[in-house]
Amino acid sequence: MFFSLSILTARAQQTDNPESIQIGLSTDHISITADFSGADLTIFGSLENADPLIARQNRYDIVVVLEGPARPIVVRRKNRVLGMWINTQSESFINVPASYSVATTRQYQDITDPGSYRRLSLGAASIYLEPQKRDDPLRISEFTTALRSLMLKTGLYSERPGDVQFLSQNLFRATLTLPPNVPVGTHKARAFLFKNGFFVKETSAQLSIRKSGFEQTLFRLADNHGIFYGFCSVLLAVATGWLGRVIFRKD
Repeated sequence: MFFSLSILTARAQQTDNPESIQIGLSTDHISITADFSGADLTIFGSLENADPLIARQNRYDIVVVLEGPARPIVVRRKNRVLGMWINTQSESFINVPASYSVATTRQYQDITDPGSYRRLSLGAASIYLEPQKRDDPLRISEFTTALRSLMLKTGLYSERPGDVQFLSQNLFRATLTLPPNVPVGTHKARAFLFKNGFFVKETSAQLSIRKSGFEQTLFRLADNHGIFYGFCSVLLAVATGWLGRVIFRKD
């Protein structure tokens, strides 16, 4: 009777303490200046209450994501009309991550099944992109594919399979590259833990990306005083044109 009670207690403790995951960032703030050419962000993490046997058999997997602020995006299609390429169709999407970087311990197909990625909205190919209108599923699918392709081409979306490395049975590290055109705002770093192909736990941390120096002054001026900024821009353009005409005038 006492032996049976001990087994039940051990099982209860194991259930009450499932695996969990924690992460930390090499920095929580990145400043963008005039000579900013991109940056590397290192994400450190640890597994808690990990099963040593599962860890030795390399059956834990980590997917790390750095997701930029959500913004509305319009995708336009150009067609040739009377010999000219013009925008003929467009589709609007809402709450689209302005940037999206992914790193994994292994190739996608070796971690879990495609259905899990779709349910978790995880990975550039599976992230949910919400259209503003839902009138034509075929059209929405076509523009959604185009949006993914464009974001990957510009470097705002990136994938690095195999770039999450376990430093020990419980510690891991991932390095994500931020492109020069990374959007400003609050970015969210997330880490997903998988065990034997099944999703277990998720955790997150925040990264702030802000302009600094003269660029930040211009950004705030344009954002808070749009009319005054526009007037100054027009005035500067007129003055530059007049000065150029004076300098290069031929007598």
